[in-house]
Amino acid sequence: MAAAKPIGILAEDHRRAIRRWLYAVAALVFAMVLVGGATRLTESGLSITQWRPVMGVVPPLTAAQWQAEFRRYQEIPQYRALNNGMSLDAFKSIFWWEWTHRLLGRLIGVAFLLPFLWFLWRGWIGPGLRGRLALIFGLGALQGAVGWWMVASGLADRVEVSQYRLATHLVLACVIYVAILWTAAQLGTRKPALADRAGGGAATRLRIGAIGLLILVLAQIYLGALVAGLRAGYIYNTWPSIDGGLLPHAARLFSASPLWRNFFENTLTVQFDHRMLAYTIFICAVLHAFDAVRNGGKSPALTGALVLAGAVTLQAALGIWTLLEVAPLSLSLAHQAMAMLVLTAATLHAARLAERAPREVLALEPAVSPR
Repeated sequence: MAAAKPIGILAEDHRRAIRRWLYAVAALVFAMVLVGGATRLTESGLSITQWRPVMGVVPPLTAAQWQAEFRRYQEIPQYRALNNGMSLDAFKSIFWWEWTHRLLGRLIGVAFLLPFLWFLWRGWIGPGLRGRLALIFGLGALQGAVGWWMVASGLADRVEVSQYRLATHLVLACVIYVAILWTAAQLGTRKPALADRAGGGAATRLRIGAIGLLILVLAQIYLGALVAGLRAGYIYNTWPSIDGGLLPHAARLFSASPLWRNFFENTLTVQFDHRMLAYTIFICAVLHAFDAVRNGGKSPALTGALVLAGAVTLQAALGIWTLLEVAPLSLSLAHQAMAMLVLTAATLHAARLAERAPREVLALEPAVSPR
Protein backbone atom coordinates (compact mmCIF):
# COMPACT_ATOMS: atom_id res chain seq x y z
CA MET A 1 0.00 0.00 0.00
CA ALA A 2 1.32 3.39 -0.96
CA ALA A 3 2.03 5.99 1.70
CA ALA A 4 -0.84 8.37 2.21
CA LYS A 5 -0.52 11.65 0.40
CA PRO A 6 -1.38 14.96 2.04
CA ILE A 7 -5.10 15.51 2.21
CA GLY A 8 -6.37 17.35 -0.83
CA ILE A 9 -3.58 16.14 -3.13
CA LEU A 10 -4.94 14.39 -6.18
CA ALA A 11 -3.72 14.20 -9.74
CA GLU A 12 -5.44 16.96 -11.67
CA ASP A 13 -6.63 14.59 -14.38
CA HIS A 14 -8.30 12.41 -11.71
CA ARG A 15 -9.90 15.46 -10.14
CA ARG A 16 -11.11 16.66 -13.54
CA ALA A 17 -12.60 13.26 -14.39
CA ILE A 18 -14.55 13.08 -11.14
CA ARG A 19 -15.74 16.67 -11.52
CA ARG A 20 -16.97 16.10 -15.08
CA TRP A 21 -18.77 12.94 -14.01
CA LEU A 22 -20.58 14.81 -11.24
CA TYR A 23 -21.57 17.64 -13.55
CA ALA A 24 -22.95 15.09 -16.04
CA VAL A 25 -25.05 13.47 -13.30
CA ALA A 26 -26.23 16.91 -12.19
CA ALA A 27 -27.35 17.62 -15.76
CA LEU A 28 -29.40 14.42 -15.70
CA VAL A 29 -31.02 15.46 -12.41
CA PHE A 30 -31.78 18.87 -13.93
CA ALA A 31 -33.46 17.16 -16.89
CA MET A 32 -35.41 14.85 -14.60
CA VAL A 33 -36.79 17.77 -12.61
CA LEU A 34 -37.99 19.42 -15.82
CA VAL A 35 -39.58 16.20 -17.09
CA GLY A 36 -41.16 15.78 -13.66
CA GLY A 37 -42.62 19.27 -13.96
CA ALA A 38 -44.05 18.48 -17.37
CA THR A 39 -45.43 15.21 -15.99
CA ARG A 40 -47.20 17.11 -13.23
CA LEU A 41 -48.53 19.87 -15.46
CA THR A 42 -49.89 17.44 -18.06
CA GLU A 43 -51.59 15.34 -15.35
CA SER A 44 -49.48 12.34 -16.38
CA GLY A 45 -48.04 11.29 -13.03
CA LEU A 46 -50.72 8.72 -12.21
CA SER A 47 -50.76 7.02 -15.61
CA ILE A 48 -48.52 4.20 -14.33
CA THR A 49 -50.18 2.66 -11.31
CA GLN A 50 -47.54 0.09 -10.38
CA TRP A 51 -44.02 0.43 -8.98
CA ARG A 52 -41.70 -2.01 -10.72
CA PRO A 53 -38.15 -0.71 -10.22
CA VAL A 54 -36.58 -3.28 -12.58
CA MET A 55 -39.24 -4.61 -14.95
CA GLY A 56 -40.86 -1.20 -15.28
CA VAL A 57 -38.05 -0.08 -17.58
CA VAL A 58 -39.75 -1.99 -20.41
CA PRO A 59 -42.86 -0.16 -21.69
CA PRO A 60 -45.87 -1.95 -23.17
CA LEU A 61 -44.86 -3.46 -26.50
CA THR A 62 -48.04 -5.12 -27.74
CA ALA A 63 -51.65 -4.05 -28.10
CA ALA A 64 -52.64 -6.42 -25.30
CA GLN A 65 -50.05 -4.94 -22.95
CA TRP A 66 -51.25 -1.40 -23.72
CA GLN A 67 -54.84 -2.41 -23.03
CA ALA A 68 -53.83 -3.98 -19.70
CA GLU A 69 -51.96 -0.82 -18.68
CA PHE A 70 -54.91 1.32 -19.71
CA ARG A 71 -57.34 -0.83 -17.70
CA ARG A 72 -55.24 -0.36 -14.57
CA TYR A 73 -55.39 3.41 -15.07
CA GLN A 74 -59.15 3.25 -15.56
CA GLU A 75 -59.51 1.80 -12.05
CA ILE A 76 -58.20 4.88 -10.24
CA PRO A 77 -60.27 7.96 -9.25
CA GLN A 78 -58.42 10.35 -11.58
CA TYR A 79 -59.65 8.52 -14.68
CA ARG A 80 -63.25 8.38 -13.49
CA ALA A 81 -63.34 12.02 -12.38
CA LEU A 82 -61.17 13.78 -14.97
CA ASN A 83 -60.52 11.53 -17.95
CA ASN A 84 -63.60 9.34 -18.27
CA GLY A 85 -63.90 8.31 -21.91
CA MET A 86 -60.23 8.97 -22.70
CA SER A 87 -58.99 7.15 -25.80
CA LEU A 88 -56.08 4.74 -25.77
CA ASP A 89 -54.00 7.16 -27.85
CA ALA A 90 -54.64 9.95 -25.34
CA PHE A 91 -53.62 7.60 -22.54
CA LYS A 92 -50.37 6.80 -24.36
CA SER A 93 -49.49 10.50 -24.49
CA ILE A 94 -49.62 10.82 -20.70
CA PHE A 95 -48.07 7.38 -20.14
CA TRP A 96 -44.91 8.35 -22.02
CA TRP A 97 -44.33 11.39 -19.82
CA GLU A 98 -44.42 9.32 -16.63
CA TRP A 99 -42.43 6.47 -18.18
CA THR A 100 -39.70 8.90 -19.30
CA HIS A 101 -39.61 10.44 -15.85
CA ARG A 102 -39.10 7.05 -14.22
CA LEU A 103 -36.58 5.99 -16.86
CA LEU A 104 -34.50 9.07 -16.13
CA GLY A 105 -34.53 8.15 -12.45
CA ARG A 106 -33.14 4.71 -13.23
CA LEU A 107 -30.58 6.20 -15.63
CA ILE A 108 -29.37 8.61 -12.97
CA GLY A 109 -28.88 5.74 -10.54
CA VAL A 110 -26.78 3.80 -13.05
CA ALA A 111 -24.86 6.91 -14.18
CA PHE A 112 -23.95 7.63 -10.57
CA LEU A 113 -23.27 4.16 -9.20
CA LEU A 114 -21.13 2.59 -11.94
CA PRO A 115 -18.54 5.41 -12.25
CA PHE A 116 -18.50 5.74 -8.45
CA LEU A 117 -17.57 2.08 -8.10
CA TRP A 118 -14.98 2.39 -10.85
CA PHE A 119 -13.34 5.41 -9.22
CA LEU A 120 -13.30 3.53 -5.91
CA TRP A 121 -11.71 0.50 -7.56
CA ARG A 122 -9.05 2.75 -9.11
CA GLY A 123 -8.32 4.21 -5.70
CA TRP A 124 -9.08 7.76 -6.75
CA ILE A 125 -11.56 8.53 -3.97
CA GLY A 126 -10.46 8.82 -0.36
CA PRO A 127 -12.56 8.60 2.82
CA GLY A 128 -13.99 12.13 2.92
CA LEU A 129 -15.24 12.24 -0.65
CA ARG A 130 -16.25 8.58 -0.47
CA GLY A 131 -18.61 9.25 2.42
CA ARG A 132 -20.14 12.27 0.75
CA LEU A 133 -20.78 10.44 -2.51
CA ALA A 134 -22.22 7.43 -0.71
CA LEU A 135 -24.62 9.74 1.09
CA ILE A 136 -25.70 11.28 -2.22
CA PHE A 137 -26.35 7.82 -3.64
CA GLY A 138 -28.37 6.94 -0.54
CA LEU A 139 -30.47 10.07 -1.01
CA GLY A 140 -31.05 9.04 -4.62
CA ALA A 141 -32.32 5.63 -3.53
CA LEU A 142 -34.59 7.33 -0.99
CA GLN A 143 -35.88 9.61 -3.75
CA GLY A 144 -37.13 6.61 -5.70
CA ALA A 145 -39.13 5.45 -2.68
CA VAL A 146 -40.44 8.99 -2.06
CA GLY A 147 -41.53 9.18 -5.70
CA TRP A 148 -43.68 6.08 -5.33
CA TRP A 149 -44.97 7.32 -1.96
CA MET A 150 -46.09 10.45 -3.79
CA VAL A 151 -47.77 8.54 -6.64
CA ALA A 152 -49.51 6.20 -4.21
CA SER A 153 -51.26 9.18 -2.60
CA GLY A 154 -53.23 9.70 -5.81
CA LEU A 155 -54.28 6.13 -6.51
CA ALA A 156 -57.17 6.02 -4.05
CA ASP A 157 -59.60 8.63 -2.70
CA ARG A 158 -57.91 11.48 -4.64
CA VAL A 159 -57.73 12.60 -8.27
CA GLU A 160 -54.17 13.93 -7.90
CA VAL A 161 -51.17 13.42 -5.66
CA SER A 162 -50.83 15.03 -2.24
CA GLN A 163 -49.21 18.47 -2.41
CA TYR A 164 -47.25 17.60 0.74
CA ARG A 165 -45.68 14.59 -0.97
CA LEU A 166 -45.18 16.44 -4.24
CA ALA A 167 -43.25 19.20 -2.47
CA THR A 168 -41.18 16.65 -0.54
CA HIS A 169 -40.34 14.81 -3.76
CA LEU A 170 -39.27 17.97 -5.57
CA VAL A 171 -37.23 19.43 -2.74
CA LEU A 172 -35.40 16.14 -2.15
CA ALA A 173 -34.47 16.12 -5.86
CA CYS A 174 -33.19 19.67 -5.48
CA VAL A 175 -31.19 18.79 -2.36
CA ILE A 176 -29.53 15.95 -4.28
CA TYR A 177 -28.83 18.34 -7.15
CA VAL A 178 -27.29 20.88 -4.76
CA ALA A 179 -25.12 18.21 -3.11
CA ILE A 180 -23.78 17.01 -6.47
CA LEU A 181 -23.10 20.52 -7.76
CA TRP A 182 -21.51 21.63 -4.48
CA THR A 183 -19.15 18.66 -4.46
CA ALA A 184 -18.21 19.13 -8.11
CA ALA A 185 -17.61 22.85 -7.66
CA GLN A 186 -15.28 22.27 -4.74
CA LEU A 187 -13.23 19.86 -6.82
CA GLY A 188 -12.43 22.71 -9.18
CA THR A 189 -9.91 25.51 -8.93
CA ARG A 190 -8.23 26.11 -5.59
CA LYS A 191 -7.99 29.85 -6.10
CA PRO A 192 -9.85 31.83 -3.41
CA ALA A 193 -13.26 33.04 -4.51
CA LEU A 194 -12.93 36.30 -2.57
CA ALA A 195 -10.45 39.00 -3.51
CA ASP A 196 -7.84 40.05 -0.96
CA ARG A 197 -9.70 43.32 -0.37
CA ALA A 198 -12.58 41.44 1.28
CA GLY A 199 -11.68 41.62 4.94
CA GLY A 200 -12.68 39.11 7.59
CA GLY A 201 -16.02 40.72 8.40
CA ALA A 202 -16.96 41.39 4.79
CA ALA A 203 -15.88 37.93 3.68
CA THR A 204 -17.93 36.29 6.42
CA ARG A 205 -20.95 38.42 5.53
CA LEU A 206 -20.66 37.49 1.85
CA ARG A 207 -20.37 33.78 2.70
CA ILE A 208 -23.36 33.88 5.04
CA GLY A 209 -25.35 35.85 2.46
CA ALA A 210 -24.61 33.35 -0.30
CA ILE A 211 -25.56 30.35 1.84
CA GLY A 212 -28.65 32.15 3.13
CA LEU A 213 -29.79 32.85 -0.44
CA LEU A 214 -29.34 29.18 -1.33
CA ILE A 215 -31.55 28.16 1.59
CA LEU A 216 -34.18 30.73 0.61
CA VAL A 217 -34.21 29.45 -2.98
CA LEU A 218 -34.79 25.89 -1.76
CA ALA A 219 -37.63 27.14 0.45
CA GLN A 220 -39.13 28.98 -2.51
CA ILE A 221 -39.01 25.83 -4.63
CA TYR A 222 -40.89 24.03 -1.86
CA LEU A 223 -43.57 26.74 -1.89
CA GLY A 224 -43.69 26.57 -5.68
CA ALA A 225 -44.42 22.84 -5.43
CA LEU A 226 -47.29 23.57 -3.04
CA VAL A 227 -48.64 26.13 -5.52
CA ALA A 228 -48.46 23.53 -8.29
CA GLY A 229 -49.99 20.80 -6.14
CA LEU A 230 -52.93 23.01 -5.17
CA ARG A 231 -53.31 24.50 -8.67
CA ALA A 232 -52.97 27.87 -6.99
CA GLY A 233 -51.42 29.38 -10.09
CA TYR A 234 -54.79 29.31 -11.84
CA ILE A 235 -56.41 31.72 -9.39
CA TYR A 236 -55.60 35.21 -8.05
CA ASN A 237 -54.12 36.05 -11.46
CA THR A 238 -53.48 39.73 -10.82
CA TRP A 239 -50.30 41.56 -9.84
CA PRO A 240 -49.23 43.33 -7.69
CA SER A 241 -52.66 42.95 -6.10
CA ILE A 242 -53.90 39.60 -4.85
CA ASP A 243 -57.51 38.83 -3.95
CA GLY A 244 -58.44 42.47 -4.49
CA GLY A 245 -55.62 44.21 -2.62
CA LEU A 246 -51.90 44.35 -1.97
CA LEU A 247 -52.52 42.36 1.22
CA PRO A 248 -55.34 39.82 1.48
CA HIS A 249 -57.78 39.99 4.37
CA ALA A 250 -56.51 38.07 7.38
CA ALA A 251 -59.80 36.21 7.66
CA ARG A 252 -59.23 34.73 4.19
CA LEU A 253 -55.52 34.09 4.69
CA PHE A 254 -56.21 32.13 7.85
CA SER A 255 -59.64 30.68 7.17
CA ALA A 256 -58.66 27.04 7.80
CA SER A 257 -58.36 25.44 11.19
CA PRO A 258 -55.99 24.58 12.75
CA LEU A 259 -53.90 27.60 11.76
CA TRP A 260 -50.95 25.67 10.32
CA ARG A 261 -53.10 24.10 7.59
CA ASN A 262 -53.41 27.47 5.87
CA PHE A 263 -49.71 27.44 4.98
CA PHE A 264 -50.06 24.13 3.12
CA GLU A 265 -53.70 23.83 2.04
CA ASN A 266 -55.17 27.34 1.67
CA THR A 267 -54.58 28.34 -1.97
CA LEU A 268 -54.61 32.05 -1.15
CA THR A 269 -52.10 31.72 1.69
CA VAL A 270 -49.79 29.44 -0.27
CA GLN A 271 -49.70 31.76 -3.30
CA PHE A 272 -49.28 34.82 -1.06
CA ASP A 273 -46.36 33.17 0.76
CA HIS A 274 -44.79 32.27 -2.59
CA ARG A 275 -45.03 35.91 -3.69
CA MET A 276 -43.67 37.29 -0.43
CA LEU A 277 -40.68 34.97 -0.44
CA ALA A 278 -40.01 35.91 -4.08
CA TYR A 279 -39.84 39.58 -3.07
CA THR A 280 -37.56 38.69 -0.16
CA ILE A 281 -35.17 36.70 -2.34
CA PHE A 282 -35.06 39.49 -4.94
CA ILE A 283 -34.20 42.14 -2.33
CA CYS A 284 -31.61 39.91 -0.65
CA ALA A 285 -29.99 38.99 -3.98
CA VAL A 286 -29.69 42.65 -5.02
CA LEU A 287 -28.26 43.67 -1.64
CA HIS A 288 -25.83 40.75 -1.77
CA ALA A 289 -24.69 41.84 -5.23
CA PHE A 290 -24.09 45.40 -3.99
CA ASP A 291 -22.12 43.98 -1.06
CA ALA A 292 -20.00 41.95 -3.48
CA VAL A 293 -19.37 45.03 -5.63
CA ARG A 294 -18.15 46.93 -2.57
CA ASN A 295 -16.10 44.16 -1.00
CA GLY A 296 -15.57 41.35 -3.48
CA GLY A 297 -13.31 43.12 -5.93
CA LYS A 298 -12.82 41.59 -9.37
CA SER A 299 -13.26 38.04 -8.13
CA PRO A 300 -15.48 34.97 -8.63
CA ALA A 301 -17.48 36.24 -5.65
CA LEU A 302 -18.51 39.35 -7.56
CA THR A 303 -19.27 37.41 -10.74
CA GLY A 304 -21.34 34.84 -8.87
CA ALA A 305 -23.32 37.48 -6.97
CA LEU A 306 -24.13 39.41 -10.15
CA VAL A 307 -25.15 36.28 -12.04
CA LEU A 308 -27.37 35.20 -9.16
CA ALA A 309 -29.02 38.62 -8.87
CA GLY A 310 -29.66 38.65 -12.62
CA ALA A 311 -31.13 35.15 -12.57
CA VAL A 312 -33.41 35.99 -9.63
CA THR A 313 -34.62 39.15 -11.40
CA LEU A 314 -35.41 37.21 -14.57
CA GLN A 315 -37.20 34.52 -12.58
CA ALA A 316 -39.32 37.10 -10.75
CA ALA A 317 -40.37 38.68 -14.05
CA LEU A 318 -41.13 35.26 -15.53
CA GLY A 319 -43.18 34.32 -12.47
CA ILE A 320 -45.30 37.47 -12.80
CA TRP A 321 -45.82 36.83 -16.52
CA THR A 322 -46.82 33.23 -15.85
CA LEU A 323 -49.31 34.34 -13.21
CA LEU A 324 -50.90 37.01 -15.40
CA GLU A 325 -51.30 34.54 -18.27
CA VAL A 326 -52.99 32.02 -15.90
CA ALA A 327 -50.10 29.56 -15.93
CA PRO A 328 -50.08 28.14 -19.46
CA LEU A 329 -48.00 25.00 -19.91
CA SER A 330 -45.17 26.68 -21.83
CA LEU A 331 -44.67 29.49 -19.30
CA SER A 332 -45.08 27.17 -16.34
CA LEU A 333 -42.34 24.90 -17.68
CA ALA A 334 -40.12 27.91 -18.41
CA HIS A 335 -40.70 29.15 -14.85
CA GLN A 336 -39.66 25.79 -13.42
CA ALA A 337 -36.60 25.62 -15.67
CA MET A 338 -35.58 29.11 -14.58
CA ALA A 339 -36.03 28.08 -10.94
CA MET A 340 -33.48 25.32 -11.51
CA LEU A 341 -31.09 27.80 -13.15
CA VAL A 342 -31.45 30.09 -10.13
CA LEU A 343 -30.75 27.13 -7.88
CA THR A 344 -27.69 26.28 -9.99
CA ALA A 345 -26.33 29.82 -9.72
CA ALA A 346 -27.02 29.97 -5.97
CA THR A 347 -25.33 26.61 -5.36
CA LEU A 348 -22.18 27.29 -7.36
CA HIS A 349 -21.87 30.75 -5.82
CA ALA A 350 -22.30 29.50 -2.26
CA ALA A 351 -19.95 26.55 -2.82
CA ARG A 352 -17.19 28.82 -4.04
CA LEU A 353 -17.61 31.31 -1.19
CA ALA A 354 -17.71 28.52 1.38
CA GLU A 355 -14.07 27.79 0.55
CA ARG A 356 -11.91 29.63 3.05
CA ALA A 357 -8.64 28.06 1.89
CA PRO A 358 -7.29 25.69 -0.75
CA ARG A 359 -9.22 22.45 -0.85
CA GLU A 360 -8.11 20.29 2.06
CA VAL A 361 -11.19 18.66 3.47
CA LEU A 362 -12.51 16.01 1.11
CA ALA A 363 -9.65 13.53 1.69
CA LEU A 364 -9.18 13.02 -2.00
CA GLU A 365 -5.94 11.08 -1.76
CA PRO A 366 -6.08 7.46 -2.92
CA ALA A 367 -6.69 5.04 -0.08
CA VAL A 368 -4.65 2.41 -1.95
CA SER A 369 -2.15 2.46 -4.75
CA PRO A 370 -3.84 3.46 -8.02
CA ARG A 371 -4.36 0.47 -10.27
